[in-house]
Amino acid sequence: MLTLVRNSMRMKKLPARYAAIITPLILSVFMSGIVSSVSTLMNAGWDRFAAIWPHAWGASWAIAFPSLMLVLPVVRRIVGAIVEQRA
Repeated sequence: MLTLVRNSMRMKKLPARYAAIITPLILSVFMSGIVSSVSTLMNAGWDRFAAIWPHAWGASWAIAFPSLMLVLPVVRRIVGAIVEQRA
């Protein structure tokens, strides 16, 4: 019964062709969130964090996502050149 409930609650997965867009999307959300949090805390402190951080994160993400879309293929080639590939 528990297996039936788990299977019915699972989201349908996207096709593999979307991985090239979903990977930088999720990476940019986390990366820009972490970097903007640290930057906001260092510059504004805890007392103003909640008021400033959402805007700082939004601006950071607007730069991070397109940047990753451009840079990630280059990074993959560089990593492929310096890391031995599995057989």
